[in-house]
Amino acid sequence: MRYVIFFCMICLFGCSDAAKDGEASPEQIALGFFQAIYVDRDVEKATQYVDAPIKDVLRSYYIAQSVQRYMLNLSMTDVTLSIEDIDIDFFRKFSDEVTVVVKLVGKKAGEKWIDDRTLKLKRRGNSWIIIEVVPETGKTNVGAF
Repeated sequence: MRYVIFFCMICLFGCSDAAKDGEASPEQIALGFFQAIYVDRDVEKATQYVDAPIKDVLRSYYIAQSVQRYMLNLSMTDVTLSIEDIDIDFFRKFSDEVTVVVKLVGKKAGEKWIDDRTLKLKRRGNSWIIIEVVPETGKTNVGAF
């Protein structure tokens, strides 16, 4: 019986050190950034997730629609977000850089559209920050529902 209780305690407390420290995961940071740009349409809110050079670029566009069009090259409305891929695993606490791919589903020019965008994040102290919005390489991940 002691072993069962011990095992339960390990499961409950051993896997949640990020939540315990108040640290947001890379996935939460990436989703928060795109949420601010595509759903909330608040450039200032998006600046809390990015490094200083990107913050300056974001602020130069003033409005979320301009960030979508010129920085992300993807103007969309009615967007829903999900994590498509992340390049780290169980050993996340030992990794200082990570790449997150976010899937965006919504409407582009009135048509249904699916696309993805890639962000590079770096650990700064106890938190993660976006250091690069990876440019698209000519591939398109579009499709109709």
